[in-house]
Amino acid sequence: MNLLIYAPAYDRIRDRMPQGVTPLLIHPDGSLTVNGKPVAAEDARFDIAWASTDLYVTGPSRANFALLTAARGLKWFQSGAAGFDHPIFAKVAATGAIMTRSDAQGIAISEFVLARTLEAFQDAAGRVAKQRAHEWRRHPFRDISGTTWLVIGYGAIGREIGVRARAFGASVIGVRRTPSGNDPADEMITPDQVLTAVPRADVVVLAAPHSDDTDKLVNAEFIAAMKDESLFVNIARGRLVDEDALLAGLDRGKPSMAILDVFEKEPLPTDSPFWDHPRVMLSAHCAADSPMNIARGDEVFLGNLTRYLKGETLRLVVDDING
Repeated sequence: MNLLIYAPAYDRIRDRMPQGVTPLLIHPDGSLTVNGKPVAAEDARFDIAWASTDLYVTGPSRANFALLTAARGLKWFQSGAAGFDHPIFAKVAATGAIMTRSDAQGIAISEFVLARTLEAFQDAAGRVAKQRAHEWRRHPFRDISGTTWLVIGYGAIGREIGVRARAFGASVIGVRRTPSGNDPADEMITPDQVLTAVPRADVVVLAAPHSDDTDKLVNAEFIAAMKDESLFVNIARGRLVDEDALLAGLDRGKPSMAILDVFEKEPLPTDSPFWDHPRVMLSAHCAADSPMNIARGDEVFLGNLTRYLKGETLRLVVDDING
């Protein structure tokens, strides 16, 4: 059985690689080798493939996906990404391969959300400004405890966010198409009930994938329904938000603050009004940028590889891939 794998990722896990798996290494320059011998792209043959986290961030991802979309006989593709909404994944799925995603990012993203929420609630920037100005003045802040969070998309990432918010004493309303019955939330609702829950939420978090159903989910109607002094967080996809409607709402003071890690157009244009808006805390699509994600992603792949070789059901299979 041949495995297409990024060479640095293979170096990390080679001592744990099961017997019977031959690595087809794709190197940082895009070249391919098997057992140290060069292989031309047109001659590459593999049954399974893993696009690790570091391949996406620093590796030859274009060359890798060119191989995947042209693959013949690809049976299983493990992605290091949480979502499959980019059109390239639909092309990989068209090969007939089983598609599995990763849940390795949940811890990092959830900690990012809690950290930035604390910054907003405690006006961390204002506290730092007082220190720099040598001003000995009290600095009141807002508790997370006692707030209500609406987490839209209660999958692997949303659940991690909910668990941490509840640990701070918040009540969490989770949103997913099919609640499991044991989701770690105080209340679970389905997407058709979101607008009725929005006015109850002190914090609204988007953690859902982009699809036809979630495109521009946060629009003028959604924003008008938000609670006064509410906080809006998007660590999902920029296309879930009508950005003009959000800017108009921010100008009116509702939501009171937006924490935005993703945008419809990335990189965010330098002339975007989001950069300098006083009610916006933005970052460059980096909510998952913890080095620990690489090790967690390795474990997701190795666990699924063991299941695959044993003929067991794989974790995190994705059936409804939008493209």
